[in-house]
Amino acid sequence: MPESPGSYPEAIVLPPSDDGSTAVIESSGPQKKIGSRYTLDDDVVITYRDYRVEADHIDYDSDTSELNANGHLRISGGQSNESITASHGTFNLKSQTGRFYDVKGTVGLRPPGQKPIYDNGQPFLFEGRMVVKTGPRSYDVYDGSVTSCALPRPDWQLFAGKFSVTPGRATAKNVVFRVINIPLVYLPYATHPVGGEQRQTGFLIPVIGESSTRGLILGEQIYVVLGRSADMTVGAEYFSKRGWQQSATFRYRGLGNNFALAHYSGLLDRGYVTGGKYVNQGGQDVVFSGRYDISSRTRLVSDMEYLSSYPYREAFTENFNQAVSSDILSIGYGVHQASGYSMALRVDRYQGLKQAATATQPEEQVRIFHAPSADLSTTEHQFLSTPILWNLESSIAGLKRVQPNFATIGLTERFDIHPELSLPFKAGGWNFRPSIAVRDTAYTRSREHEPASLVPQQSGEAVNRGDVELGLEARAPVLERTFTSPFVHRLFHSDVKHTIEPMAAYRLVRGVDNFRQLLRFDDTDVVSNTNEVQYGLTQRLFLRSRSSHPCSEQSQAATGTAAWTGAAAAGVMGGDVTGAASDAGYVGASAGCGSRELISWRLTQKYFLDPHFGGAIVNRSRNIFQTTLDLSGIAFLTEPREISPLVSRLRWRTSDHFDVEWNFDLDTGARKFTSNNVLVNFHEGQVFSGLSYARLNAPGRFNIAGFSSAVSDFTQLRVLLGYGGPTKRGFGVAANTGLDLNRTEVQYGALQVQYNWDCCGLSVEYRKYQLGSVRNENAYRFNFTLANIGTAGNLRRAERLF
Repeated sequence: MPESPGSYPEAIVLPPSDDGSTAVIESSGPQKKIGSRYTLDDDVVITYRDYRVEADHIDYDSDTSELNANGHLRISGGQSNESITASHGTFNLKSQTGRFYDVKGTVGLRPPGQKPIYDNGQPFLFEGRMVVKTGPRSYDVYDGSVTSCALPRPDWQLFAGKFSVTPGRATAKNVVFRVINIPLVYLPYATHPVGGEQRQTGFLIPVIGESSTRGLILGEQIYVVLGRSADMTVGAEYFSKRGWQQSATFRYRGLGNNFALAHYSGLLDRGYVTGGKYVNQGGQDVVFSGRYDISSRTRLVSDMEYLSSYPYREAFTENFNQAVSSDILSIGYGVHQASGYSMALRVDRYQGLKQAATATQPEEQVRIFHAPSADLSTTEHQFLSTPILWNLESSIAGLKRVQPNFATIGLTERFDIHPELSLPFKAGGWNFRPSIAVRDTAYTRSREHEPASLVPQQSGEAVNRGDVELGLEARAPVLERTFTSPFVHRLFHSDVKHTIEPMAAYRLVRGVDNFRQLLRFDDTDVVSNTNEVQYGLTQRLFLRSRSSHPCSEQSQAATGTAAWTGAAAAGVMGGDVTGAASDAGYVGASAGCGSRELISWRLTQKYFLDPHFGGAIVNRSRNIFQTTLDLSGIAFLTEPREISPLVSRLRWRTSDHFDVEWNFDLDTGARKFTSNNVLVNFHEGQVFSGLSYARLNAPGRFNIAGFSSAVSDFTQLRVLLGYGGPTKRGFGVAANTGLDLNRTEVQYGALQVQYNWDCCGLSVEYRKYQLGSVRNENAYRFNFTLANIGTAGNLRRAERLF
């Protein structure tokens, strides 16, 4: 190689070092070599393993792998995608150690072209007067700063005299935290994550807030890493007006669907005095959910909650839906499923709560236990080689019920078996399903046959209930018509297909002559005699663009055809009219032809030929039978009647951005809506909104002497409106409210304003709760989030409006 300054070779490949690595030298300026030392100028590039070193001038010793660089020094590569720019410095390629001056650097950030891309969720950027690289993945940064925000104008930084950077984290003492270059907080000790794979045990950012009922709120939490698959958070908050609240959360994520989640919260309440009486709203709430798959067919599942006091949750939960929810179901079960058979062993506890009229009165509770229940059920199976299908439901359970003025003594054992035979067939395009079933249920205890106005009394005598069930279901061919006229296309911008799916069913149950002697634990115990007819109609509108591929012959054949004659065949829209063999066949074929459902409307009602249900009806009381539950979850029987409410379920979905649901139960006999619910959702770009209206006017829940409620009557309206998103840069605002229209008062409301920068955000919220005498609270909360660091404040993510 020439040693004169006039030679400009393109590249030099040096002999491999002891470990087999090869260095390649490139430069556009003069090169000199004296022994093992190279002097390189102008756009010098040295590549070695996965490192790339660039500078204006480099002196390199190939024997020691040591280099000294000046002018626009940049080193990139390494195990963590490191990038260091400096005015000058020294670096050993083999040991990956060095010293750099006037430094800016990143870890976990690779810049292809002009736009940087983060390799992980926790990029690390630093600046310093001097940086000493002590190993392949460790540094000491002197007189500098660290951040997760893009340089050169980061939203926030941590400043210190020295940062020690190791794989996983950076640590420093005597740290100043700055936002938009404004000093905000002094920290005696601070850490910053480096890399996105490791979690770290440590204290979280303190919680600070204010509430009209809790007073000043101060809190702290510690986060503990329990291996690769689990962690735990433990904390406490001090309420200056009420006392101490404790909390703990455990999380585990295993293979596949295996997981465990547990949360505890409790309050040591100092209480308050109202109306001359002392009120304590302290309590505990424990929640556990988990799943463990023993095999693909066998699993253990748990979803449990223990709440010691309903006023505690109503007064202190931050979730309004949870505050007004009065039902708690805890269940744990193991199930094995194979070849259409399901065998399960379960334990569950139902807790129904009803808050008293005033905060000083005790609450009412209904508690029902299955401890345990062994269940065997099957799907439909072919009986031998015949077209007859059979299925089975059976269970053996130990049961207990506790409620005001009544409690069962010990466990009541119950054995229930319910086999069924059916013979589905088709005729003339119709689908029929006749069925016959028997049920036998044995109880070790019973209920005294007393007038309905008295408190229930348990009897030690066993009781047996048996019945025979006959049924016939008929479904007519689905009537369909496709509209293709220009008027339809101007209105809907596509073809429109209208389908009508009628159905009718007859059911007869006989043999339940001792209904009032049965203790009530679940829906198995409310089987009654009935002689009824159910009829219904489902209408759908489907849209299909003209650009969609036409239906194949196979998919058309799947629907079947039948002529539909009548006045409906004529009209200004024009089109063809056919009937499908079944709604399932039609829907499947339509989906294959590029269709989407615009409107679905289902109407159904029952006519009771036996309005007394075999003598099970109790006048002037709420009656719930299995046949009424099958129709609607809203109770309507308070006396013998022949016609059920008309049940309507309507959904209108114009696009992925807008949908409406309107569900109601119309009691034509009482001439009122027993339930009426409307849901509206809309989102377009950064604008989102929602509205829900709920009206309930049905027989009351509690019918026990001294604890009765004749009617459940409420009307509520909830509205949500907002602009922005949780991670959208810039300004965002959202508000929601819940109104009790019967009382013409606001139950809750919230207004939240936020602003997000590149890597930090600030949210401020005002929230109001007005839940009778139990809770009348004004709360001010905030949240300041630092990307990849954490969150300060008491506005938690699950409680945000965005």
